[in-house]
Amino acid sequence: MNVAAPVTHEVTQTRPVRARHFVRLKLRVMGNNFRGQSWRIALFIVGAFFGLWFAGMGFLLFALPGLADEPGWAMSMAGLGGGLLVLGWLLLPLVYFGVDESLDPARFALLPLGRRTLVTGLFAAALVGIPAIAMLIATLGLVVTAGALGGWSAALVAGLGAVAGLFVCVAASRAVTSAFATMLRSRRVRDLAAVLLAVLAALIAPLQLLVVGSAGRVDLDQLETVARVVGWTPLGAPYTAGIELAEGRAWAALVKLLIAVATIVVLLCWWSRSLESAMVGAASSGPAATGKPLPGGAVVQLFPRILSWIPRDRYGALVAREARYWWRDARRRSNLITVAVIGVFVPVMVNVGSQGMFEGANFGGADIEGANFDASPTMLSLSLLFVGILAALTLANQFGFDGSAYAANVIAGVPGRLELRARVVAFSLYIVPLLTVISVVLTFFLREPAWIGVAAGTLLASYGAGLAVNMYVSILAAYALPETSNPFAINTGAGIAKSLLSFVAMLAAAVLGIPAVLATALLGDVWLWLALPVGAAYGVGAVLFGTYLAGDVLDRRMPELLIAVTPRR
Repeated sequence: MNVAAPVTHEVTQTRPVRARHFVRLKLRVMGNNFRGQSWRIALFIVGAFFGLWFAGMGFLLFALPGLADEPGWAMSMAGLGGGLLVLGWLLLPLVYFGVDESLDPARFALLPLGRRTLVTGLFAAALVGIPAIAMLIATLGLVVTAGALGGWSAALVAGLGAVAGLFVCVAASRAVTSAFATMLRSRRVRDLAAVLLAVLAALIAPLQLLVVGSAGRVDLDQLETVARVVGWTPLGAPYTAGIELAEGRAWAALVKLLIAVATIVVLLCWWSRSLESAMVGAASSGPAATGKPLPGGAVVQLFPRILSWIPRDRYGALVAREARYWWRDARRRSNLITVAVIGVFVPVMVNVGSQGMFEGANFGGADIEGANFDASPTMLSLSLLFVGILAALTLANQFGFDGSAYAANVIAGVPGRLELRARVVAFSLYIVPLLTVISVVLTFFLREPAWIGVAAGTLLASYGAGLAVNMYVSILAAYALPETSNPFAINTGAGIAKSLLSFVAMLAAAVLGIPAVLATALLGDVWLWLALPVGAAYGVGAVLFGTYLAGDVLDRRMPELLIAVTPRR
């Protein structure tokens, strides 16, 4: 009788997932994105060139105080320069660049990965990229300064501070964008997100005024005083640690490194909480409606009350759909917040500061008289030219917001002119009132109510010119956005593409909008009365002409546009 022998299988122990696996995965994803995409490779090379150029310039600026044997300038450069770098990493991803999310956290939701493993892995992967490498190279100039002033020990501490500062910047950008992404997915807290973002952006203005005023006076003592204050905050602590040791304060250097480490830990903990929400899915937007359905069916529910004047046809349906998307889609809503923040703070900083509102003010002992200029309608018009162009720049990749959903419009055969006109009208329902508020607020602070026409006319003219340009850009240079719950996320290399396209679009729109500024400078008081009607007519005419020409291009390029905006899986 044969007896079956027991069969045993050798159990192989699963290797634990480490941070290096996330790094290798990101490199693999980046390499796959470059396959068959020559333009992506070209953009990556251009981005690397500019990144290395900025890194070299930053390295020289941070190393210059040590080479010139100027201890006071060393502290000023480390504290203020490092603080501005951290603020840039905090705010620029929110208002412009976005964050590279090649490794979408939502794709790890079904894997048995702990929160700590996921956070450390994604954090390590975030350090692999052109911005992080350029940042590290630039701040290593502090090693030269600290070594020249305090020897090898100070240089070693400065090197640790540069690495810690990079960790602070990356952790801050990830934590803030992830937190705002979570809040923007909830309609209940979208207003709170807008306020918090405005507050964060407002932090740059006093610091810029402080630097400009102090630099105008070229008072080393005042700059150093401010830099020492900033150096005891998480913004400047890692970058001033090496300078503290070079000056003989070893205890201060140790404390500042501990401040940097504590900041990194807090930011990563904050990021881990919002990261779990991103993995699970969209945040709850409140209890589901339990009442009776609205009378009239789906058509009435599609058209909000504010759009009761829109005809109930294909054009009206497109306008209503886009209007709802701009209010409810987190990615689009984040762009509206960006326009609101920059549209308010940039003109206020340029015009209100130049008018002398801050004359005699004292921030940390620095008198900001050096930032005074004489405000004028021409300066107001020039600053608002940028705001109007920036508002229209949001539509530079308008089809990228739709992604593969744009296939419905292609199948339905929506005429290009009709689609572009509907998208512009829906977007303008939010932007035009905002531009009106900006005009009134600026002229109120400037105490020049007669300049309201100049402000509104310039904004409408530049906004219309920007729309005419960006309609072409959105068709000819569209790119896909990642399928992620983070509205600030971009694909690898898309940041460079976005920057180059934005620069070209803004330059072309500025050429079309500059007549409004020239008219303000040449016509004088007559233009105060003509600016609003002429600017509005110029903007509307530019939009109509742009939709007429770009609509034909859209009709011919619908399939190519769909391929361009469809994310690669």
